[in-house]
Amino acid sequence: MKKITSDKIFAILAFLGIYLLSTGVSYAVFNHYAKPSMPKDGFAIETEEGLRLDVTGPKDKECPLNGKMFTKEEEESWSKRRPLFVMIENHEEARPQSGLSKTDIVYEAVAEGGITRFGAIFYCDTQAKETIMGPVRSARTYFVDWASEYGPALYAHVGGAHCDPQTSEGCLNGGRADALGQIYDYGWEGENDLNQFSLGYPTFWRDYERIGHTVATEHTMYSTTEKLWKVADKRDWTNLDPEEGEWIDNFTPWSFKDGEPGGSVNSISFGFWDEYKDYGVKWEYDSGNNEYKRVNGGEAHKDLNTDSQVTTKNVVIQFAKESPANDGYPGNVHLLYGTTGTGKALVFQDGKVVKANWSKKNRIGRTVFTTEGGSEIEFVRGRIWIEVLPTGTDVNY
Repeated sequence: MKKITSDKIFAILAFLGIYLLSTGVSYAVFNHYAKPSMPKDGFAIETEEGLRLDVTGPKDKECPLNGKMFTKEEEESWSKRRPLFVMIENHEEARPQSGLSKTDIVYEAVAEGGITRFGAIFYCDTQAKETIMGPVRSARTYFVDWASEYGPALYAHVGGAHCDPQTSEGCLNGGRADALGQIYDYGWEGENDLNQFSLGYPTFWRDYERIGHTVATEHTMYSTTEKLWKVADKRDWTNLDPEEGEWIDNFTPWSFKDGEPGGSVNSISFGFWDEYKDYGVKWEYDSGNNEYKRVNGGEAHKDLNTDSQVTTKNVVIQFAKESPANDGYPGNVHLLYGTTGTGKALVFQDGKVVKANWSKKNRIGRTVFTTEGGSEIEFVRGRIWIEVLPTGTDVNY
C-alpha cells in the first residue's frame, strides 16, 4: 500500500476547501439574483432610507381619485407622481393577491376564458409605505382605455394581447385586441409604459412559492409601488406630462361626499360568466364600518400582504357590451368591451343602491356616472371598485 504523504493530504484539503468556498459563493449569488430581499411581513415596508413620510398630522387633504383624506406630507408626495395602473390577475392560483387593500380604484373585467383581471390603481393610499403588488399579468385593450383616463397613468403589465404579422395571430379585423400595438400607437413607450419585458429584475421578480406551494410561472410576477415609481422618476415620467404640464390638469375628478350609512341592501352578488362559479363575486355590507367586504369564488377575498379581507366604500356595476375579438388568435380567447358611448350602471354605497347611467366620450375621456335623472353620482370617500359586466348580466341584491 502506498503511503499518503503530508503534501498530498494538504493538496486534498486545499481542493476541498476551494470547492466548498466556490459552492457557497455560487449558492449565495444564485439566491441573491433569484429573488430580491423582501420584508418578513411582506407588505408595509420601509424603503432603503426608512419610512419616507411622517403621517401623524391631520388628514385634511383630499385624494383626487377617490376623495379619501390624507396628510399634507402624503399629498406632497403623490403630487410629484402619476398614478400607477397595474394589471393584477384573479386566476385561482394567483389568490390571495398582494396589494389590493392599498388601491384607490379597481376595475375588474374578464380577461379571457371567464377569468377576471384587475386594473388596480395605486396613488394616494400607498405613499407612506411601499406596497408589494401582484401577480402582475398582461395588458388588455379595454384596460388600456380605462388607464387612459388618468393622465394617462403609468401602466404596469407583463406583455399583452398582440398582433403577430408573421402568423396573423391576433391580426384579423384590424387587430382590435392588439393591446401592445395600441400602447405603441398611443406613444406610451416613451411616456408611461412599464412593461416587464423591457424592465426585468429587480423592478420585477418571480416568486414560485409565495403562497406556500409552487404555482405555474405565469402566476409568479411581482413588483412594488416604489420600484415602479423609481423607474418612472429616472425616465422623468413624473407629475409632468410630455407637454410639461401637470398630468392632473386634464384629469376630471369625480365628486365625493362623506358616508351616511343606514341602507338595507346588505348583499350584492353576481357572476361574470354563469358557468364560471370560481369567479363569482359577493359584496357583503358592513354597516358598522360603512364598507363592503369582498367574497371571491365563495371565499373571503384576502390581501396576502395584510391577511385582511379586501373592502371598498363603493361598488359600481358597469354594464358594457362584451364580444369576442375575432382577431385570429388561437381559441378566439381575446375579448372586447364597449368602453366608450353610454350604458347602464348600478352604484352601491351606504347600504343603498342607485340605478345609474355611464358615459365616456372617447378613449381619453373620463367615464361619468349619473343618476337616471342626470345628476352626477357622488362617491363616498374611499376605495371605488368598478365591476364591468356583460350587458344583461343578473345582479342580485
